[in-house]
Amino acid sequence: MAAREKLFRWKDPYDTAGSAALFVEAMRENAAYVVAHCPEYRAAAFDEGFSPDCLRTEDDLSKIPFLPTAFLKAHPLFAMPRSRRLVTATSSGTSGGGRSEIGLEFGALLAGARMVLKVAAPRKILSPSPCHYVVFGYPPFGGNTMAAAKTAFGYTFLAPALSRTYALKKTGGGWESDPDGVIRTLLRLEKSPFPTRLMGFPAYVFFTLRRMEDRGLAVRLPPESSVMLGGGWKRHYRERLDKGEMYALIRRALGIPEERVMESYGAAEHPILYCDCPAHRFHVPVYSRVIIRDPATLEPLPMGRAGLVNLLTPMIRATPVLSVLTDDFGVLHPGGDCPCGCPSPWLEIIGRAGLDEIKTCAAGAEELLKAKSLNKGDKERNPTGF
Repeated sequence: MAAREKLFRWKDPYDTAGSAALFVEAMRENAAYVVAHCPEYRAAAFDEGFSPDCLRTEDDLSKIPFLPTAFLKAHPLFAMPRSRRLVTATSSGTSGGGRSEIGLEFGALLAGARMVLKVAAPRKILSPSPCHYVVFGYPPFGGNTMAAAKTAFGYTFLAPALSRTYALKKTGGGWESDPDGVIRTLLRLEKSPFPTRLMGFPAYVFFTLRRMEDRGLAVRLPPESSVMLGGGWKRHYRERLDKGEMYALIRRALGIPEERVMESYGAAEHPILYCDCPAHRFHVPVYSRVIIRDPATLEPLPMGRAGLVNLLTPMIRATPVLSVLTDDFGVLHPGGDCPCGCPSPWLEIIGRAGLDEIKTCAAGAEELLKAKSLNKGDKERNPTGF
């Protein structure tokens, strides 16, 4: 059994200490595969002096050449032919820098399914009881490859769906939010004997609930109703509410208590599910590791220091995304700091690159990688040993 399969079968999804050696082995296997099958990534590895054989301990993971999400949005890279990429997912492209195109093979899809089942179990998201879904995101339709749409639609199978209502509607000019339509749906579902699950982008949840309050409206959804926030605030980051304020607004507008509000973190380029604990913190699961890098030097920072979030996982082989540098700023905290008792470190997201007050060198890292042979002219480079 390959290391990736063993890792995604690991019994405790937050036993990062116990799974450390297996995680490194899975990353070494993944690195060897993408270096052998993706000429562009092989050239970058050669220029960095990186060999998969150097991965022996978790401390070595920072040596893996990372790709900034900004680079992936402009330069699709693959380590498998299209015939083996069973699913293609794209980022939402809300930052205006293009969209990442991520291919997933059968092994990655199987690993992802196991991950969701294990990570979702502690938060009791899986249920045989039917419910209504109100999705604050994109609806699925033919040709829609956005990871956010695929993820949201997949989550509507965690409990049997009686109905699905989507807050975003496609228009001639793109996508538009339909808060009034959602409000009418919520008023109707208040009378249903079955619970409602609201899920999706927190910004659209906020805008809709604020409109309800402005109109003096409030509903009391049936017991066991819940809210699942995910996808971040994107271009609405300036309007971002403190978590406590968001939970209070949800209680006032919907009658859903804080313990029934969950949040997830992830990215199209890194489809690992980070589901918050009862204390609303994103503990790192066994399927990934997080490195915080200094924005100026890109060197790894110790726990407790803020920097650019570098995410690592051996989940996908079809696309060389074993190590990606995001445009998020965050802090990694020791697991013992969390009152929930989970031993795994937890990630705090504190900002997003692209805002005027947040400076990032992700673009600089992109230029560095471009300079290090990520172009067609260097595909002929194939150093021995890879």
